[in-house]
Amino acid sequence: MASETRPFLKMNGLGNDFVVWDAREKPLRLGRDVIAALGDRDTGIGFDQMITVERSSLGVDAFMRIHNQNGGEVDACGNATRCIGRLLMEEAGKELVTIETGAGLLHAFDAEGPRTVTVDMGTPRLNWDEIPLAEEFADTRAIELQIGPIDDPILHTPAAVNMGNPHAIFWVDDVEAYELERIGPLLETHPIFPECANISLAHIFAEDQIRVKVWERGVGLTLACGTAACAVGVAAARDGKTGRKTTIHLPGGPIGIEWRESDGHVLMTGLTEVEFEGEVDLETLSWRKTASGDQTGEAGAAS
Repeated sequence: MASETRPFLKMNGLGNDFVVWDAREKPLRLGRDVIAALGDRDTGIGFDQMITVERSSLGVDAFMRIHNQNGGEVDACGNATRCIGRLLMEEAGKELVTIETGAGLLHAFDAEGPRTVTVDMGTPRLNWDEIPLAEEFADTRAIELQIGPIDDPILHTPAAVNMGNPHAIFWVDDVEAYELERIGPLLETHPIFPECANISLAHIFAEDQIRVKVWERGVGLTLACGTAACAVGVAAARDGKTGRKTTIHLPGGPIGIEWRESDGHVLMTGLTEVEFEGEVDLETLSWRKTASGDQTGEAGAAS
């Protein structure tokens, strides 16, 4: 039986990178082990998330299926939504597209600046059972959670927000002062988070300017996480630390967040990039670049 070769795009939103498959005409479902192998940065293509664009059962522009690097499926990814929104708008010649996700319908539209896309991420979920948390908290702006000695914890009392997936935000004076690669896995899988959680360290360093470092569930340290940026912006405004419009500074670059007062929706604006086009043999998982992306340069081979 001949092996199957499928084309893909490699994209990123501020360094949060994706392999994107178009499965609208020809369905594609890969096993968890295959996704993890392709996502491996040493032996595979390497990515934070794998995105499969499928036909929408609701009749909107597309359905976006999201798998983390470890092969687990998740409901939301803000940076991927911006990237897929850009592709669909360019393909259809439209300025607004609607994308069906596991977290609901999301709207992407052109923003000022080349390759810049805004996504309406909908309303945040703030109640303890919506996030979800394993026990009831009347106020999720600061839940009872700490890591380290009881009398001198390393981190404590995070805000909790769901932006299509669960987030915990710890307010700190310096996001680089903590070994997030060590404590992130412990917090991600803490029993208080029955669905695990994305863990953010956030520091407000100027008016409405927040520096953030993220440990993403099922991925690890990431250059950018769109839903984390949304969650931080909401948590900061909700606690009166900032206004409703903030700039979230991630290692991969800035994302603009607005928690709109009129309807409670969160708008996220940032850059997108096509890194390259490629194709992969789904039997051997060998792959190669076939064309360059937004940046000029020769398309080379990889295996």
